Amino acid sequence: MSKLKVFFLYYAPVLFIAGLIFYSSSQPYGKQDIRPELSHLSFLAGIVKHFNFVHFTYAKEVVSIDALGVPGFTEFFIRKLSHFTIYLLLCFFTTRLINFYKPSIKYLGFVFSVVYASSDEFHQMFTADRTPLVQDVILDSIGALVGFVLFNMLWKKVKKQKKSVNK
Repeated sequence: MSKLKVFFLYYAPVLFIAGLIFYSSSQPYGKQDIRPELSHLSFLAGIVKHFNFVHFTYAKEVVSIDALGVPGFTEFFIRKLSHFTIYLLLCFFTTRLINFYKPSIKYLGFVFSVVYASSDEFHQMFTADRTPLVQDVILDSIGALVGFVLFNMLWKKVKKQKKSVNK
């Protein structure tokens, strides 16, 4: 495989996702606030009202429709799902990259993702209107763990299929 192909298939996804995370963390919350857009979606209140029983504390803040309103409640879950998903992808592709070179240490994909999540929250201390949260590192780490498990499940399936084809 050519070096250019290896770069685009293995390195580029990791660099793109890590860059996207860094860029996103560099933006003040005000630039990312989607509550105004969500408030214009009239159907949203009809859907979210079915979740009025949801009430919990996250980073010492109450999360409920009463506390945040429909747009804020919805945005909270979109933001947290984004945390989970982006770190799932980061870990999946980082593990894939490491596995390409040295499968015996592919677990470093998970380690890298957790360290990156921690450094990302640290980076937010220097971004206006952003708050670093240990809870977000935990959520990111859970996403990374799911990405690591998914990669390994798919990798085992691919290896099994290759073995059956080569018989």
